[in-house]
Amino acid sequence: MKKIDLIYFDAGSGHKSTAQALMEIIKKKNLPLDLRLINIQDPEMLGSLDLFYKMTGISGVEIYNFMLKKNWTLLDPLYLALSNLNINYKHRKAVSLLCDYWFKRQPDLVVSLIPLFNRVLWESLQKVRPHIPLVTILTDLADCPPHYWIEKQKQYFICPTERAFEQACAMGHEKEFIFRTSGLIINSDFYQEITLNRSLERKQMGLEPNLPTGLVMFGGNGSDIMLKIAQILDKLGRKLQLIFICGKNETLANSLRAREKSLPTFVEGFTNEIPYYMYISDFFIGKPGNICVSEAVHMNLPVIIKHNLATLVQERYTSEWITHNQLGIVLDNWQKIDQAVAQIIQPEIFERYRHNASLINNQGLFETSGIILDLINK
Repeated sequence: MKKIDLIYFDAGSGHKSTAQALMEIIKKKNLPLDLRLINIQDPEMLGSLDLFYKMTGISGVEIYNFMLKKNWTLLDPLYLALSNLNINYKHRKAVSLLCDYWFKRQPDLVVSLIPLFNRVLWESLQKVRPHIPLVTILTDLADCPPHYWIEKQKQYFICPTERAFEQACAMGHEKEFIFRTSGLIINSDFYQEITLNRSLERKQMGLEPNLPTGLVMFGGNGSDIMLKIAQILDKLGRKLQLIFICGKNETLANSLRAREKSLPTFVEGFTNEIPYYMYISDFFIGKPGNICVSEAVHMNLPVIIKHNLATLVQERYTSEWITHNQLGIVLDNWQKIDQAVAQIIQPEIFERYRHNASLINNQGLFETSGIILDLINK
């Protein structure tokens, strides 16, 4: 039985969710494959080398997720620089630890769904199992070099956009090692047909059946900026209503439920029913996360995001992609969110963005799983 290792970490939620979605779709084919999800920052992997934990007692992943939760994203370039410094400083030890793991596990294919660590993964494989392919699947719409997603080493890359494909080519990689898909991997649930009555579903949630409905979502840990957005949009009164998805941030959810408001709202905590909430919504407000934006566009939702100096480095191309494809509105400040919403709910503008979203036929999940199966059977 051939073995495939899917490498992820928990910085944000996109890397793990992508790995899980890929594993689930491959498992459905009932092939004789041994698939394993590997968190590279587990203590038995490379977690013991975490410089952040040694200095502060808090892991780098926890610091990163807290930074997102508190909207301290201006610190992202510093965090990224320190992460690279840590990885480079511990490079030899990391390679040694991974060599031990590959020797014990003996994988037939290694799939990386993470940035920053791909040089370590490749060099360790070269020492123990040099004939085993390494495949890096970008979970961002584009790379943000240097040494983020695409490294100068002989391996495979799966690129979700033309920009990412061109970046891999520019690094000198041969086209036979670069696969271009139609989009990022999103969960298979987004491809299931939903036939519910949207008006009835809204009524059951305490919302108006026909008001323009915005979905506000800032990742698995929410963000305090959602309170500010709610307060600003109150100016629009009952011209719209909002659904807030707060993730694991119960404090935020309770604050949103308790606040005085002038427009109908529904507040949800952590949920696996994102396709449902997108289905009953009309447009999306959130961070320019590559996967959540891809999910919203797949559900034909016009999007409103923010792009400025505080935007995460790996999410900066998202605004360019949205603008180029005319999928929504990119703000430089959330103070203007009321103006953006007033614009996007105008029927002609709304229908144009919605139509443009429908033109993007993202089949990345199925294309990627097919590529992985072709490579394991070579």
